[in-house]
Amino acid sequence: MNGGVNGVALTVFIFFFVAVTVMGFLAARWRRSEHDSLDEWGLGGRSFGTWITWFLLGGDLYTAYTFVAVPAAIYAAGASGFFAVPYTILVYPLIFTFLPRLWSVSHRHGYVTTSDFVRGRFGSKGLSLAVAITGILATMPYIALQLVGIQAVLDVMGVGGGENTNWFIKDLPLLIAFGVLAAYTYSSGLRAPALIAFVKDGLIYLVIAVAIIYIPIKLGGFDDIFAAAGKKFEQINPATGKPVGALAPGEAGHWTYATLALGSALALFMYPHSITATLSSKSRDVIRRNTTILPLYSLMLGLLALLGFMAIAAGIKVQNGQLAIPQLFEDMFPDWFTGVAFAAIGIGALVPAAIMSIAAANLFTRNIYKDFIKPDATPAQETKVSKLVSLLVKVGALVFVLTMDKTVAINFQLLGGIWILQTMPALVGGLFTRWLHRWALIAGWAVGMVYGTLAAYGVASPTQKHFGGSSKEIPGIGEIGYIGLTAFVLNVIVTVVLTFVLKAAKAPEGIDETSPGDYTADAGDKGVQTDLPPVVGAGSGH
Repeated sequence: MNGGVNGVALTVFIFFFVAVTVMGFLAARWRRSEHDSLDEWGLGGRSFGTWITWFLLGGDLYTAYTFVAVPAAIYAAGASGFFAVPYTILVYPLIFTFLPRLWSVSHRHGYVTTSDFVRGRFGSKGLSLAVAITGILATMPYIALQLVGIQAVLDVMGVGGGENTNWFIKDLPLLIAFGVLAAYTYSSGLRAPALIAFVKDGLIYLVIAVAIIYIPIKLGGFDDIFAAAGKKFEQINPATGKPVGALAPGEAGHWTYATLALGSALALFMYPHSITATLSSKSRDVIRRNTTILPLYSLMLGLLALLGFMAIAAGIKVQNGQLAIPQLFEDMFPDWFTGVAFAAIGIGALVPAAIMSIAAANLFTRNIYKDFIKPDATPAQETKVSKLVSLLVKVGALVFVLTMDKTVAINFQLLGGIWILQTMPALVGGLFTRWLHRWALIAGWAVGMVYGTLAAYGVASPTQKHFGGSSKEIPGIGEIGYIGLTAFVLNVIVTVVLTFVLKAAKAPEGIDETSPGDYTADAGDKGVQTDLPPVVGAGSGH
């Protein structure tokens, strides 16, 4: 790592950062409405077309985590880190089946969050609260991971001084980036990341296209790259007595790889920020088209993952694996293009961090504040609370980054994936059937959350005593698998069994305010409400 500041790279980085900051504040005037509501601030007026939604969802799902942590996992352990590629392939056919239905019913009833839908579908504020709390908890470490991505870039550029520098001076650049992010998100809401996503995705595609051609040429080609990676992974880890990794997962790792890919695919669109970006589109056809073109990002992801092998071949040595790819760019690219690459990572953190904070704030406002604290809150009051909470969420993520070991961030994000997967029976199940009982769904959720958290707590790694990973032996099978998927299976079993029991006991099921036609309605259909809160008790109760 360079001892001083890379002035050229820093200048280019600042140029792009200032440019997107200006765009973030100008976005407040983009398609501006006179209405002060969560529909406007938190969902961009539900007005985005196919391309804006594509860039927004891409900016939402392919983040600084993608750019930093996926290649870092491959740099550290080999091809097991490629699980991110098949799961992004699996997820799009899956969401094609249910996201248009969620969009339709949400537009018909004015739902802003998944918890709004769950409350309306099952007539249960308790279940809605469980989904909201889970979404907020799962989102916090995800936001923190974006800030870690920015910090990794700043560290490699030499900004902020060394480890012995005063903490305030060292973290000042990150604090400035955080302040700017908080300000334009507060001002412009979802319109800011939607506009900036065009720049972010353009830079990422440019950097990956150059990296996948330029770096292998400098390193002697892919034969030499894979040979260097294979030699490294054959080395024995003194802490475990086993090879440090593998170019391809061994037979013992097949269950882990497959369950992690499948579980991650199921979880991805349970995250609040994914749903927020989805509900901002102007029609259900926009969602259907996006599920067919979003796989273009998976091609990018496969190429991006190869950077982990290139970092090994380039002889990159870092204490924190999350610095491997920024350091690779620093060593291999001309200074000016290093600045472009760092800007891609930095903006790749700002866009999803903004969307995630908005999504978490909407959950708090609609499903905690309005449901339990101030039921008569006006749309303007909801918007004000959501803006303030979005700031608090970012502060929480910032505290996490500044006070905890950076290597912990990805493991807590994986824990968030375990948690958010437990909301799937209520959300996706509710989109297709009213058979599941609300109390059974709460019980299943609780079992999945408790099992998943305790199982993850018991996983150790060479650097952590607890929460050292997301895989553990599957009860009754004996294979090592993804904890989140095991917890999800337990969740579904408990939910189904208790539903039979509760229906036999004729337990009250709650009022369903939706009707069958709501799930296929489009924006132009009669009766669609895009700016009104759901009317409790309305609908057919089917």
